[in-house]
Amino acid sequence: MFSSLITSRIVATLSALLVILVGCGAGIWQLNRAEQKIRLGESLSAKLQMPVLNVNADNLTLEQASERRILARGRFVQDEVVWLDNRPRPIPEGGSGASGQSGFYVMMPLKLEGQEAVLWVNRGWAPRNNQNRIELPPVKTADEIVTIEGVAFPHPGRVYELGQKGDPKARPRIEQNFDLALEAQSHEWKQLPFIVRESGSSKEDGLVRNWPSPTNGVDRHYAYAFQWFALALAGFLFWLINGLMKYRRELAVNGDRV
Repeated sequence: MFSSLITSRIVATLSALLVILVGCGAGIWQLNRAEQKIRLGESLSAKLQMPVLNVNADNLTLEQASERRILARGRFVQDEVVWLDNRPRPIPEGGSGASGQSGFYVMMPLKLEGQEAVLWVNRGWAPRNNQNRIELPPVKTADEIVTIEGVAFPHPGRVYELGQKGDPKARPRIEQNFDLALEAQSHEWKQLPFIVRESGSSKEDGLVRNWPSPTNGVDRHYAYAFQWFALALAGFLFWLINGLMKYRRELAVNGDRV
């Protein structure tokens, strides 16, 4: 039987082994991604229960501010807005809407009141004009001192980027990703070491801020894991059944009873 299943079927055995390894590896990766999202969601939920930090009053580091609620007061520097492209419309957990719709995250620096420092703010999501990709959506920005509240993060999220970054002096600035260090270098100003994702969807500024929970998509990861493990099992069963059938045929040819 060993010869029928393995020795005489080296190519089939190696192919089945490859399918099993790929399926199990991808399934385990999907389970790990689900676990990471669950841990991130638990960490964020715990930190959101902590007191709000005021960047105008405190000199905060990234470690102190990360995933904490932030209060900031200042004036937006409208001429330095960065439009982060290829961002899906944020849909909260249990919400509905055009989740596949692509658009921009609107990154805008906030000159803090009473300080020389700048805080970069992810003001929200705006839709993209698919017919004219150069045309930017209308966004209202108050030309006065405002108070915003949001949650601090190291960056606004990253997407796969091809080619070089755009010219920081070009207008409008449409980028794939956002780098705090590069912004500080190009502007030569003092800025806080984190960005704030603005909260509050009630503002009439044309932006969407229905930010989803970090645990969104956990069920999808479990579903993908099941599919990959099922593929690995199917590969093993296909190899085993075909091997057993070959073994039975050999027994019949040799005149042995099956």
